[in-house]
Amino acid sequence: MAPKDDTVAVTGLTHQERQAVEMLYRAFSEGNPDLLDEAVTEDWQDIPLNPGQQPGREGMKPLIRGFLAAFPDTKIEILEIIGTPGRAAVRAVMTGTHSGEWFGIAPTGRSFRVAIHEFHRIADGKLTHTWHLEDWFGWMNQIGARPVLVEESAG
Repeated sequence: MAPKDDTVAVTGLTHQERQAVEMLYRAFSEGNPDLLDEAVTEDWQDIPLNPGQQPGREGMKPLIRGFLAAFPDTKIEILEIIGTPGRAAVRAVMTGTHSGEWFGIAPTGRSFRVAIHEFHRIADGKLTHTWHLEDWFGWMNQIGARPVLVEESAG
């Protein structure tokens, strides 16, 4: 969600396009999946889908609920939005505390800060497509759940 002082750098978007982009992130930060109804089209494409996620707007709502069960204090701060008509790129940071199971990892109680980079296609004031990349490996490292690397023995 945008900081209250509205210092997010935003270029190239109409007010309506900016509102749709920000509403998507508010759905997570405010724990209200129904905000997606205002932000994305019914057949919105989230690319790639998360494990177990169904397509479309309704497919994201259970994921948000599960996400908030795992990270109830989640906040997403949008740092920058760069746009051109019908398109937006977002650089953001997500913070929270690992309080519930996520990716099969039991809660650790540790806080985290994860970079988010996303690209959106927008039509008629709603997002139609989102391509996303979150630093989940960095998240695993921060909570102490990184995979153990096994060295091959010389032989």
